[in-house]
Amino acid sequence: MDVYRPENFNYSKKYPAMIFFFGGGWSKGSIGQFEPHAKFFSRRGLVCFLVDYRVSKKYNTTPIESLKDAKSAIRFIRERANIFQIDSSKIIAVGGSAGGHLAAASALISGFNESSDNLTISPAPNALVLMNPVIDNGPGGYGFDRIGNLYKNFSPLHNIVSGAPPTIIFLGTEDNLVPVETAKYYQKVMEKVGSRCELILYEGQKHGFFNYDRSFEHYKKTVLATDNFLRSLGYLEIEPIIKIE
Repeated sequence: MDVYRPENFNYSKKYPAMIFFFGGGWSKGSIGQFEPHAKFFSRRGLVCFLVDYRVSKKYNTTPIESLKDAKSAIRFIRERANIFQIDSSKIIAVGGSAGGHLAAASALISGFNESSDNLTISPAPNALVLMNPVIDNGPGGYGFDRIGNLYKNFSPLHNIVSGAPPTIIFLGTEDNLVPVETAKYYQKVMEKVGSRCELILYEGQKHGFFNYDRSFEHYKKTVLATDNFLRSLGYLEIEPIIKIE
């Protein structure tokens, strides 16, 4: 993990934590994807973590190992809240594409835990920021060819229950991997169980539109919308007065 702390870090204070999971189909990717986001939100007053995890092209692993690593990372951070000076009740998981799956699945999926984990520590984040997330791994959904019938216990869409954390989803209307209808249905099920779920659609945008190196305009829009979401939860207290760059 790379860790980004707020400027003028106060060692007598506890900060909300923001944990980022990169995308890449559980096959590739880099923690550098969300480095601009981590730099911005650390300046806004969050302790930010860029988490690495096993991917198939590097480790010859499956999506299951990716999920195990994501859950291990959140447990690791939560268990060491005093060391990192974070508030363990204010952990935000952020992910794009397959990383969005890992963030959501850490909140909703009870299985697929690393045997060395301390299972008394919850891997569930307290809020979710999902960017064109892979939330449906069932038949017809992304990843079913690698997961098969395990989707029933692996797919976030199929495991939404009461107590699911407040969530915001960003999605382009021209996304070729995540249909708008899927995101709308996810939102509907979340609301049915009494959980908050905001869905913001970006007209004409494709998969990965939010990335800093893809479109600064949409990077800025999604960062500001995330900032608004976190302020509404009480995780950020002031208006964003720092420059987005």
